[in-house]
Amino acid sequence: MADIRILLVDDHTILRDGLRSFLEREPGLKVVGEASDGRTAVEITEKLLPDIIVMDVAMPLLNGIEATTKIKQSHPQIKIIILSMYDYENYIRQALAAGAAGYILKDACAAELIDAIHAVKKGESVLSPAITRLVIEDYLRWGEIQPVENNNNLTAREREVLQLIAEGYTNKEISEILVISAKTVQAHRTNLMDKLDLHSKGELIKYAIRKKIIEL
Repeated sequence: MADIRILLVDDHTILRDGLRSFLEREPGLKVVGEASDGRTAVEITEKLLPDIIVMDVAMPLLNGIEATTKIKQSHPQIKIIILSMYDYENYIRQALAAGAAGYILKDACAAELIDAIHAVKKGESVLSPAITRLVIEDYLRWGEIQPVENNNNLTAREREVLQLIAEGYTNKEISEILVISAKTVQAHRTNLMDKLDLHSKGELIKYAIRKKIIEL
């Protein structure tokens, strides 16, 4: 049987090194690549086409939720496990809505992640026990899993621009990252402010922090 090919995505090098070390000691698992941000993860996925991606949530340039959405749209067969230190309900809802097959907390033991990789490869969904409890409570409270909050109906591109603005990039830098014109970036910035009823870059940054689009 062929090895399960894994892509590791996390902005902390020491964590990626640790994950690679224990995953590659497990027979049948092979780490084929790494990325330190969501945008690079999307690009590398196109080249490597891994079986499974272990993805952090809070990352620069493009967060793990948006990266998951992009990857699943292009490659629905690729399984994505979110590995995060955050058990925020909105993160969990967004990850599941984006198509993640698993959500594991970073305080889990190595064996839990290895089991999750094997499970999602077989088509199962996996949640850490604490996450399972939150999802069940959500269902019992509302009678259904609550829909994802859509941040005032922002488009995917507007959410990308918002994250980059909040991370301090200029219009010119954002245009280079997204390969669009600076004029288009300014149009997205204007639309963001209109939709969110915000009036300065500072207010956009505060909104991004409050909505956990970026982390301090």
